[in-house]
Amino acid sequence: MIRIAVVEDDELYISQLLKHLEDYQREEKEEFSIQVYRDGDGITANYKAQYDIILMDIQMKFVDGMTAAEEIRRVDSQVVIMFITNMPQYAIRGYEVGALDYILKPVSYFAFSQKLKRAVSRLKRGEKKFVVVPIKGGVQRVEVSDIYYIESEGHNLVYHTREGNFISAGTMKSAESALADMHFSRGNKGYLINLEHVEGVRDKCAVVKGESLLLSRPRMNAFMQDLTKYWSEVK
Repeated sequence: MIRIAVVEDDELYISQLLKHLEDYQREEKEEFSIQVYRDGDGITANYKAQYDIILMDIQMKFVDGMTAAEEIRRVDSQVVIMFITNMPQYAIRGYEVGALDYILKPVSYFAFSQKLKRAVSRLKRGEKKFVVVPIKGGVQRVEVSDIYYIESEGHNLVYHTREGNFISAGTMKSAESALADMHFSRGNKGYLINLEHVEGVRDKCAVVKGESLLLSRPRMNAFMQDLTKYWSEVK
């Protein structure tokens, strides 16, 4: 469940945001726990990092959204803050408090859903995920984020990870299946690359932790599409 705070002093916009959140849950099969605050002082009082996402109006009567965000950041560096405003000039100041994005009023559902999807995606990437892979004499539990790339070597797979390399019995197809929807992409038939660790693409190679992994011509376009999509999501 994703915990969301709506901080807004206009009842019309509160109703609109709650409706958008309800529609998003239904369409994306997500589950939200939602709390509404009608001013910045409401959410900052006794704040204990209890939310995943905060949808924050900027202009409010008592404590404005920017001031509230500054107070929240002193105790919570992880929460995703998204400002809601009819004054886009506040966007630059928003980045000073680590805001992910801002949503312009009036809030259309399409724009809202796209920006919320980006926030939810960031949250899910922040969750630790593990895979269990077979190795000689047993199994190995590996954090997905620690995998740089997987290399096919004969009838085995070599996992190149933060903790070093280890050999696993298995096929590239089975590894792809286990890591589906976790931002991995095939560079060629011999490499499954974690896009999180791609530093760039040069001379038809993906650069991963200083290593150059050759991208095959048939897979180049698909890999670049995967990488561009991933980079756009992690801005």
